Amino acid sequence: MSAVDTGFILVASALVFLMTPGLAFFYGGLVGRQNTLTLMAQNLISLGVVSLLWALVGFSLAFGDSVGGILGDLRYWLFRIEPRAVHPDLTIPSWTFFIFQGMFAVITPALITGAFVDRFRFSSYLVFLSIWSLVVYSLLAHWVWGGGILADMSWLGLEQGSIDFAGGTVVHISAGMAALAAVRVLGNRKAQTPPHDIRFVILGAALLWFGWFGFNGGSALAADETASLAFANTHLSASAAMVVWMFISWRHKGKPSIIGALTGALAGLIAVTPAAGFVTPGWAVVIGASAGAVCYGAVLFKEKRGWDDALDVWAVHGVGGILGAILTGVFATPGGLAGAGGLIYGSGGLFVANLIATIISVIYAFVMTWVILKVLGTVMRLKPESDEIQAGLDLTFHGERAFDH
Repeated sequence: MSAVDTGFILVASALVFLMTPGLAFFYGGLVGRQNTLTLMAQNLISLGVVSLLWALVGFSLAFGDSVGGILGDLRYWLFRIEPRAVHPDLTIPSWTFFIFQGMFAVITPALITGAFVDRFRFSSYLVFLSIWSLVVYSLLAHWVWGGGILADMSWLGLEQGSIDFAGGTVVHISAGMAALAAVRVLGNRKAQTPPHDIRFVILGAALLWFGWFGFNGGSALAADETASLAFANTHLSASAAMVVWMFISWRHKGKPSIIGALTGALAGLIAVTPAAGFVTPGWAVVIGASAGAVCYGAVLFKEKRGWDDALDVWAVHGVGGILGAILTGVFATPGGLAGAGGLIYGSGGLFVANLIATIISVIYAFVMTWVILKVLGTVMRLKPESDEIQAGLDLTFHGERAFDH
C-alpha cells in the first residue's frame, strides 16, 4: 500500500462527493422556484440510496470477478471487503477504491433528473433510482472497468478492447441516453418555467468543475504523472468548450449567456472524461472545442425535434459522452494505458473498439431505461397529477418551500 496514493484517492473521493450537491445547485437554479427542492432532493437522495446499494451489491456486480463478461460475482456483497486488504493491481486499500468508485455510482443516476423536471413522483423516482443504479450503471461499469465485454473484445475477434479513463460511456452516455428514454416515456411538460436563480447555477457549475479534478485526476488511481495529465486536460478542455459555446451562442442569440458559457464548460468536462489520461493537452483542447460546438448543435436539434429534455441532459451529457468516447479512439497517445494508440497515430483497433463500445452503451442504456420505466408504469404512478404540479411539487411531496417570500 502507498500512503501517498491512498491519501490522494481519498481526497479525490471527497471532490467527487461534492459534485452531487454541486449538481443539485446547478439543476435547482435552472427550474421554477416551486419545484426547486424536489429536483435538489432527487439529486441528494442518491447519496443515501445508491451508496447503500453500492455497498450491499453494486460494487460486487461492477468489480467482482467476471461471470461471462456480463457481471461481477458476489465476492464483495454485504460489505465483504477485508478491512486491511490492498485492492488487486493497485496500491490503495480496497475500501478506498470502493468509496472512490461509489461516488461515481452516486452522481450518475442523479444526472438523469435534469431531463424529466416536473414529471416524476418522488416515491416512484426512488424505485427507479434503485433499479437503474444496479441494472444499468453497475453492469456497464463491469463491462468497461471490471474486465467485462467492452474491456476485452476478444469475443468479437478484436485484439484491443475499449478504453474509458473516467466514465464517458459508464457515466455520461448511460445518463444521457437514460434521460432521452425517460423523456420519451414521460412525455413533455404542460408548461415550462424559466430559471429562477442563476446564482445557484453559477455556484453549482463551479462546484462541478472543482470536483471534476477529482473525478478525472483520481481515475489515475495513483498520485502520478497520469493524474497530473488528467488534471491539466480536464481544465483545458472545459476552458476551450466554454469559450466556443459562448461565442457560438453570442453570434446565434446576440448576447453572451452566462448559463450558456457554463453549460459549454460542462460539455468540455464531459467530453474529455474518457480521454483525460490518454491524450496530450493539445488534443484535450481540440476535444473541448469540438464538444462546445457539437453539444450546442445537439441542443438546437432536440429543440427542433420537440424533445422536452428540460436541462439538456441528453444534448450535453449523452452527446458529449459519445463524442468524447469516439475522439478518445482517435487521439489516444500510443503506449501506456492506451495501448496501441488512436486512429490519428495510425492504429485503427482502438478506434473500432471504442466505436463499438459507444454503440453498445447507447443501445443498452436507452433500452433498459425504457423497459424499467414502462414496467414501473404498470405497477405505480410515475407522473404527478395536474393539481400537484399547480400547487408546486416542493409542497406536494416534501411539505417544504425553497423560499419563504
